[in-house]
Parts: sequence; C-alpha cells; structure tokens
Amino acid sequence: MRNGKTKQSRLTSVAKAIRLLQAFTPESPELGISDLAKRLGLAKSTVHRLASTLIEARLLEQNAQTVKYRLGLAIFELGALVASQMDVSVQSVPHLERLMEKTGETVHLAVLDKNEVLYINKMEKVDSLRTIRMYSRVGRRGPVYCTGIGKALLAFQPADKIEEIIAAGLTAYTEHTITDPNTLRRHLSDIRARGYAVDNEEIEIGLRCIAAPIRDHSGNVIASISVAGPSQRLPKERLISFAPDVIGTADTISRQLGFRESRPVVHPLPLAQKGA
Repeated sequence: MRNGKTKQSRLTSVAKAIRLLQAFTPESPELGISDLAKRLGLAKSTVHRLASTLIEARLLEQNAQTVKYRLGLAIFELGALVASQMDVSVQSVPHLERLMEKTGETVHLAVLDKNEVLYINKMEKVDSLRTIRMYSRVGRRGPVYCTGIGKALLAFQPADKIEEIIAAGLTAYTEHTITDPNTLRRHLSDIRARGYAVDNEEIEIGLRCIAAPIRDHSGNVIASISVAGPSQRLPKERLISFAPDVIGTADTISRQLGFRESRPVVHPLPLAQKGA
C-alpha cells in the first residue's frame, strides 16, 4: 500500500510540475512564487519546492535581479529538438525525391520515438510497388533493432538507450532477425564504423533496405533515411551500391540542419547472411 501511495504522490508531483511550466506564456514570461501559487491554486511552499526541483533539471531558472522564475535552457533544447525533427521532414523532401529517382526504389524518412521507429515521410514511384507490399507507411511505427532505418538511428544513440532497447526484448520477425544482445551490440558497432545500416530481410522476408543517419546542428542523430525494395530487385550487391548515394543524401540534409563536420569516405563492407 505504501508503494502505491508513493507512486501516486510522484505522479501528482509530476502533474503539478507540468502545470507550473505551462503557467508561463508570452504575456507572462517571468512569474514569482506568489503569482504561480495563485495561478495553480497551490501553497507557496509547494510551488517553491517544485520550482527548486525544476531549476536543478534546468527546466526553470531564476532571474537574479527580479527573483522571478522563467523557463530554462533545457526547455529551449527540447523545443529545438522537436523543431529540428519537424524541419527535417520539410527540408528533406527534394533530396528524398532525387534519391528515389536515382535508385528507382522507395525512400523513407524516420525518427526515433518512444523506442520505436516512426515513419514521417515516404517517397515512392508507382512502379516500385510492383511485387511486394512495403512494410512501412507514414505515421506507422516499427521495431528499431531489425529495420535498416531503425538501426541507423539506434547505432548512434547513447549506450543506455541501446541497452534499454535490448532489455525490452528482441523479438524474431524472420529467421534473419538479430535476437542475441551481444550480436546486436557488435552489429551496431559495425554500423557506426561504416556509416550505414542494412536490413537483410530482418523485418520481412522478401524486403531489403539500406539506411543512413541524419544529424542536427549539434551532431546528434535525430532521423534517418533509407532506400527499400523487394529482394529480387535488390540483390545484396546492388543494395550496397546505393550506400554512397544514401549517405550523401543524409549528409546533405544534415548540413541543411546546421551540421558541419564531414564524414570520411565510406567503403562498402560485404554483407553477412544474417544481421548484415
């Protein structure tokens, strides 16, 4: 019972903290304890405690001159991340179209959301739908560890995020899905080294894709793009031949988002039968 009450208390505190952050508006960018207490209907001591916690998390900061509170830099950073993900969807369109025209296959753009791949853009030629149903559609979610576009995101995440994904379980979708944690860790290391990821029928038999990460101005990987198609039209050698174009397109989009560091020339590596 005590644990249940403690959990409920924490949830209540989180809800109060969210309400506190939402109290700031363009008309009221700075608020004192009294104003916040009145707006939220809370005791000043409660507001002060919440504000202190939010300051530690950099979600709030205090104006040294007015002693009032305002939103902190962490809010700006989170907002910038959301904005960059929205921008990448718009700014990538002409580049995805060119990649589609050059390869003749379906091109996707995706982001990592709640430990899953979220497909946010898709370019396809009518004749690219000739023989097989594509796994993804805009707005659809998918596993991050066994799709090329997902692995291009996952490989460049912090170690704790990778371990979180692994701990959640590695379900086998096909005989080619990597389900062993150590094998996946080594595989992600290879992706980081070569700069691109491949899905060799890991999510769906008869479907292959190759993908590369997109970085924002700070160098963080915030999205990825892929070229995907049926296996009979994309034998391994042809798939790997797309690597320079996929990486080049991802780099072009990254530069538009403010990323300035250039990547080394990538030399395509041979594919293994499983976990390529």
